[in-house]
Amino acid sequence: MGLNDEVGRRLRELRQQQRLSLSELARRSGVGKGTLSELEGGQRNPTLETLYALTTALNSPLSAVLSDHPRHAFEARAEGVSGSAVTAVLIERFEEPPAVTDIFRIRIAAGSVQESAAHIADTSESLMVLAGTAVVGDPAELQTAGPGEYAHWRADSPHVYSAPHGEDVHGILFVRYPQAATD
Repeated sequence: MGLNDEVGRRLRELRQQQRLSLSELARRSGVGKGTLSELEGGQRNPTLETLYALTTALNSPLSAVLSDHPRHAFEARAEGVSGSAVTAVLIERFEEPPAVTDIFRIRIAAGSVQESAAHIADTSESLMVLAGTAVVGDPAELQTAGPGEYAHWRADSPHVYSAPHGEDVHGILFVRYPQAATD
């Protein structure tokens, strides 16, 4: 079973657990019903933005649909999901009250910007930069972090990832959701 099939199966399970129709999840997430149907059927390649929209509408962490068995190496292939600028591979999910923390190995493509919609209430993100220089966070209070540095921001409001300095950024992203997100 490939990533598309696994993500689709998990997405469908989450939707059904919450007794939501395809139409209702599409409405809540802003994702088209046809796109959602294709994702659940494993017929469409999920983007990071789409998965965040869906998991936010389902009040679930992104890791809930990504993997039962997190990956332990960064590979910008089928194991990762990509957005307009960011490729992310789930490497760990840690769950203990009062929060769930997803840990991703990410790459932000050189010269690109990705605007991320608000996640579940009380979600925060922290990025430890391994290589390159990232400009991230709240668009009104952008933070710059280079190798060995980190940035931290609230992720329950729109936020930005960018690599404006002509080189890819590699880093470890921690996304911390309130425990209620998994209940």
